[in-house]
Amino acid sequence: MPGRRQALRRLGAGLGAGLWTLGAPAGPQIEEPLTHAVRTALSAAVAVAAPPEPVLANAAAQQAYANWENHASQRLARYKKHAAERREFLQTLWYETRRAGLPLSLVLGLVQVESGFRKFAISSAGARGYMQVMPFWARLIGDGDDGRLFHMQTNLRFGCVILRHYLDREAGDLFLGLGRYNGSRGQAAYPQAVLAAQQQWLHSAD
Repeated sequence: MPGRRQALRRLGAGLGAGLWTLGAPAGPQIEEPLTHAVRTALSAAVAVAAPPEPVLANAAAQQAYANWENHASQRLARYKKHAAERREFLQTLWYETRRAGLPLSLVLGLVQVESGFRKFAISSAGARGYMQVMPFWARLIGDGDDGRLFHMQTNLRFGCVILRHYLDREAGDLFLGLGRYNGSRGQAAYPQAVLAAQQQWLHSAD
């Protein structure tokens, strides 16, 4: 059956370059009613599509960023082989994470658990991209185009804004905030997985 095996290999390669369907532990964020003020604030937070350029005010900040990028890039190499792709991803993640006031290691741990750093990942519930954002968020606080959730900066922007929103709702409680992000509030499996993954990305830049 060599021909069949070759066909399966080609199919697998094609899927690898396209969309991935994930199982656990990625889960569906739950659509909840938002007050007008919250919806407006979240919409404003995702609206500005500024270039993802790190804000590095002085030489010390530049050195701290370079050290973090080198550390994170080494670990990210198992997921992304090309240095330029890693650099672009980490620069964007730094920008969006800092913009949302989140720890870098936390967001990296969440992306690892949610999508395995796969840009075009789709969960069984329909969540999309690196941070597995549910399409309803594009309707609630975006322009309605859920296809844009596969765009790297858009996905990281939405994911970081949503995570910040959930952490604020839970008064900074990581366990409950992460559970709410995953649609499994109060259950231990998902927060534990993210916090365990976070340990691999800890750096003084956090």
